[in-house]
Amino acid sequence: MRNSVHLIVYTARMGGTIRQTGELLRSGFGDAIGGVHLLPYFTPFDGVDAGFDPVDHTAVDPRLGTWEDIRNISRDYQVTTDMIVNHVSSHSAQFRDVLARGQDSPFAPMFLSLSTVFPDGATEDDLTRIYRPRPGLPFTAMRVGAEKRLMWTTFTSEQVDIDVESEPGRAYLLQILDALAGAGVSLVRLDAVGYAIKRAGTTCFMIPQTFAFIDRIRAAANERGLEVLVEVHSHYEDQVRIATQVDWVYDFALPPLLLHTLFTGDGTALLHWLRVRPHNAMTVLDTHDGIGVIDAGPGELRADGTRPDGLLTPGQVEALVEEIHRRTRGESRQATGAAASNLDLYQVNSTYYAALGGDDQAYLIARAVQFFVPGVPQVYYVGALAGGNDMDLLAATGVGRDINRHRYTPEEVRCELRRPVVRELMALMRIRSTHPAFDGEFSLLSADATAMSLEWRGGDRGEHLARLDVDWRTREASIRLSAADGPVTAPLSKVSALVARLPHGVRTR
Repeated sequence: MRNSVHLIVYTARMGGTIRQTGELLRSGFGDAIGGVHLLPYFTPFDGVDAGFDPVDHTAVDPRLGTWEDIRNISRDYQVTTDMIVNHVSSHSAQFRDVLARGQDSPFAPMFLSLSTVFPDGATEDDLTRIYRPRPGLPFTAMRVGAEKRLMWTTFTSEQVDIDVESEPGRAYLLQILDALAGAGVSLVRLDAVGYAIKRAGTTCFMIPQTFAFIDRIRAAANERGLEVLVEVHSHYEDQVRIATQVDWVYDFALPPLLLHTLFTGDGTALLHWLRVRPHNAMTVLDTHDGIGVIDAGPGELRADGTRPDGLLTPGQVEALVEEIHRRTRGESRQATGAAASNLDLYQVNSTYYAALGGDDQAYLIARAVQFFVPGVPQVYYVGALAGGNDMDLLAATGVGRDINRHRYTPEEVRCELRRPVVRELMALMRIRSTHPAFDGEFSLLSADATAMSLEWRGGDRGEHLARLDVDWRTREASIRLSAADGPVTAPLSKVSALVARLPHGVRTR
């Protein structure tokens, strides 16, 4: 992966088509980014789960464009694409054939049911042990051929889980990898991979066999020139362990920890995480999902009745959630949990900028820390434009996540790019993407509960410098950079002044 900022974007919501999104990337973001994660553009991109329920995972939705449009973007930016490994749409050709023909369908082994995993039946203990990020059990009764079956549906009744260990399941996944590699994609994000392997008597989530599956799919991807990013929300110790076995893992603990630190002025929990977190991480503050809290909170209850401590205590997590609701003036409460049709148990729905109460300084501090910690930073398109909560879209759809999925017209993007906070954020992104210090060594310098200094030094003699200093109590923050005419320093609110001092083309993407 290019060691630069990568944008996360729905092409239908920022540009309208893949081609128009590519034009906006080049004209509006330029060398501030080195890559782009194009959220699902498969057929259909606007299903029950915003594209994460593909009917045909190997076809670009013609309303958005073609594979050639993806290749055109990949000539300027590294492209990340979602690979939905856990499930497929109930409207897919494969599952429709199973519904019509039952066990006579060649695709019958491709889909999981209750009896597939529990051939001898399931006890109450078996069923309650299954981990699911939403209320209720992961099964939907369906008429399959002449039989009525309980099909395994982890997320919605229209997303049927795949038996990834079956022959047709394996062939299906390899077909997707071939299509993505042929289109110039650089990295695949394994969506919901933690749920992909089911075994009777387990949680059916991130069990040992899941890691074996990830190894197999990573090997197949690497053979095709693709890197792999694993998407798993879980206890922070699980993330550290997962990172040792994959190419890239998300740092999902960073977003809630930064909010907690900015809300309280206490950086203790964040400091601990910075000392133990994996460095092969994609850092995010916002994504197409909500703001996760499970990654910083306590772990799942163990069989012995104990629960692993989190980076934050249960009380701190509760206070964090309530503070987000307060700073958004109740908007996030309307979009979270049972208040909206999105019932994920581990997230609050809000834009990150709104979660900070629209505080420009706090927002720039959060982004600066994201860019300075080791890893490759990704910035969600709404976050890149410091967007607020879209209450009109939420009211129109009733889908909680839509509060953070605004539909920008090209003119609206150009207008937002002129806002002062967005200009400074773009300067931060350009520094992170082009300054040679970030190809060097990272140091966590003076750090305690109240202040922190993060530094990068690159070059043969350490001549390339990038340093971030933050005081959590006063919210004073500044960046110091090496430049052509000597070191330069500026507060975050005026970091764009530093960009003008940097030589053009100091580092390629």
